Amino acid sequence: MPIRHAIVHLIDKKPDGTPAVLHARDSELAESQAIENMLADLNESYNAKQGKAWGLFHAESGAHPFSGWLKEYLDEGKDFTQFSRVAVEHLQKLMEESNLSVGGHVLFAHYQQGMTEYLAIALLHHSEGVAVNDALDVTPSRHLDLGQLHLACRINISEWQNNKASKQYISFIKGKNGKKVSEYFRDFIGCQEGVDGPGETRTLLKAFSDFVESEDLPEDSAREKTKTLVDYASSQSKMGEPMGLEELSGLIDEDRPRAFYEHIRNKDYGLSPEIPADKRTLNQFRRFTGRAEGLSISFEAHLLGDKIEYDEEKGTLIIKGLPTQLTDQLKRR
Repeated sequence: MPIRHAIVHLIDKKPDGTPAVLHARDSELAESQAIENMLADLNESYNAKQGKAWGLFHAESGAHPFSGWLKEYLDEGKDFTQFSRVAVEHLQKLMEESNLSVGGHVLFAHYQQGMTEYLAIALLHHSEGVAVNDALDVTPSRHLDLGQLHLACRINISEWQNNKASKQYISFIKGKNGKKVSEYFRDFIGCQEGVDGPGETRTLLKAFSDFVESEDLPEDSAREKTKTLVDYASSQSKMGEPMGLEELSGLIDEDRPRAFYEHIRNKDYGLSPEIPADKRTLNQFRRFTGRAEGLSISFEAHLLGDKIEYDEEKGTLIIKGLPTQLTDQLKRR
């Protein structure tokens, strides 16, 4: 993971309402294994976070100046230290106006993974711990607590520069307590939500369920394809990358690699070619399937106890909210 530039500033803001004080670093961090390790750990923690939002920049304006500063830096109008300084001063101003946040160390890191360039910005906090020194004494120790990552974003610079139609080149942590907690940080980036990750994932799973049903697949095959989808989506989520529908289609059916993709296009589900995987939605997606004597049943596990009731003693299922197409056929009988 080549790190092109990295710098850390400190915004000292107490929860008692006193003004925020900026302690700005005047030069970039020198290359070191420690920085490599920190960024790797940061990416791992960030990718594991649930509840991220995906979006794009607002048009550059006085209220949303960040994208202009970033463009100026990338066009070599500013060096990285100057860019990070003007950005962190803007963050300090917004933080001072917010009564919901305390300060912390602000990391800016411009790095590359494969052929893709990213800018990561994160507000970091410390935890108190203990360590054993060379004299075998137990001493107090402070360390960055990357597990408590609440305000951070990642900008796919390559996507932003090369795909003008994209609505998901920025991801950011929305916060456990809703939008309000991280609202000033989103305003700092100048980001508007462009893609509904949970909604897109639910639509993809609906499209997959329809595909399995339309193909009249054997139980083993349906289960195998479901596992392929979930494994691929989980893998992409772990890497912080979106799911590619064409790539997923090829994995689901190697003999007919475009079958699922064409099903999505023909039915017009409105899905983008690439969508972010929402882990919480995926975790709810498990299928129960069964087939015997002309009867085929398949449903998602999260429906059990809601639209579907199972009586183990009687060996029966009660299904509520039947599909309209099925009820119409039953009425005609």
